[in-house]
Amino acid sequence: MEQEFELIAKTFMGLEPVLAQELTQIGANNIQIGRRMVSFTGNKEMMYKANFQLHTAIRILKPIKHFKANSADEVYDEVKSIDWSKYIDIKESFAVDSVVFSDEFRHSKFVSYKVKDAIVDQFREKTGQRPNISVTNPDIRLNMHIADYQCTLSLDSSGESLHRRGYRQESVEAPLNEVLAAGMILMTGWKGDTDFIDPMCGSGTLLIEAALIARNIAPGVFRKKYAFEKWHDFDEELFDRIYNDDSQEKEFTHHIYGYDIDYSCVSKANLNVKAAGMTKDITVAQGDFKDFKQPKEKSILITNPPYGERISTPDLLGTYKMIGETLKHQFKDNEAWVLSYRQECFDQIGLKPSIKIPLYNGSLECELRKYQIFEGRLKDFRGEGNILKTDEEKRAMAEKHRFKKNREFKKRMDEEEENEAGDIRTFKFHSISFKQDRDDGREGRRRDRDDRRGSGNRNDDRRGGRGDGKRYGGNKDYSKKGYGKKGRRFDD
Repeated sequence: MEQEFELIAKTFMGLEPVLAQELTQIGANNIQIGRRMVSFTGNKEMMYKANFQLHTAIRILKPIKHFKANSADEVYDEVKSIDWSKYIDIKESFAVDSVVFSDEFRHSKFVSYKVKDAIVDQFREKTGQRPNISVTNPDIRLNMHIADYQCTLSLDSSGESLHRRGYRQESVEAPLNEVLAAGMILMTGWKGDTDFIDPMCGSGTLLIEAALIARNIAPGVFRKKYAFEKWHDFDEELFDRIYNDDSQEKEFTHHIYGYDIDYSCVSKANLNVKAAGMTKDITVAQGDFKDFKQPKEKSILITNPPYGERISTPDLLGTYKMIGETLKHQFKDNEAWVLSYRQECFDQIGLKPSIKIPLYNGSLECELRKYQIFEGRLKDFRGEGNILKTDEEKRAMAEKHRFKKNREFKKRMDEEEENEAGDIRTFKFHSISFKQDRDDGREGRRRDRDDRRGSGNRNDDRRGGRGDGKRYGGNKDYSKKGYGKKGRRFDD
């Protein structure tokens, strides 16, 4: 059996426990939760699975060396002592990203330059030649992490941040990051056992991430490439097997509903839903949250309203008051989860949350609050044997102040655009045109992936899909009874 090695899964502050749970479910070993990361061990198959299957990871790193350094010169010496011919060919290009939390090393770009110099100098001394640096499309990506004097140099197996799933065609202002959206959903414990509603859905991120979770579809199914596909030891057959394995996918007999008052958001959300092949599971329509009506089926509501930071609204506090009133009168016997930033906004909701979970949306220290909506008085609700707050939720509430001692995180994120956690705020989505209408279901989704990844062999510049199409085979039918039910929650 292949020997296991150390791996690191990066994530956002607050999502570490969810990521650790995901890693447990896919069979990772020696899982340890850190700050914005979870370390674990696994073999090559586990590394591929982590990239392909995890909903809450930003990137997967494979450490090459741990060392201590008190100066830039010591970093240079330590990096130069590594035999780089094992990882980089003279004809290949590479790039270095650095994340630095240290009084000694104040500039991440300077650290990146030192690492690059050490590698280039080693090749020059041994061969008289040097590999090229490519910031946009390198063959090999390296990651240097420095915390005080502790340094970790890793191979980046992911490449582009894993939140860039590949299904987003259109975006709205300040889109919710896909990894954060998936983390929010997983935190609620929802696994597709009820209907799902987002009444302020924007471009539909929560809706699509909910569909992936409900069906247990790997979020990497839309991605066209990973950095590890360019590594010298890439096992194409193994990755194809992981890519094509849909044995863990589930049926979803409920439905997902999204609404937005802005018709342009509805149009963009529908385009993204169609690109994801999820139109039979997701219905998106125009509607004002204040017109929301009590759903007939058991439902969960998860939403991310405007905060008044990057998206303004004429009456921000009035919007939150409306949310509270609507939930109180039109969402009885269900639970609602709201992500927001300002305490005064939460105050306007006017409902007592059963749990508050701190989460960072970009540099904003937000909270995800759960509201258990019930009819009548709390005393009567409890008297009927209902539980407002589980033991697990009580434990989570006890940890809610753990962010206070990490306040510097907010400043550092503002300062370091290259930090992975900056992906939420810095990434701009670009529209692409469709070459053809995409069918729902796995067959249409795989045909679309084949079109995006390209045909031909692995030696082309895009490292596109296999010429024999093995990775994209299959004809799973998603048109079974119950998948296409439609409905409107708002008055026409």
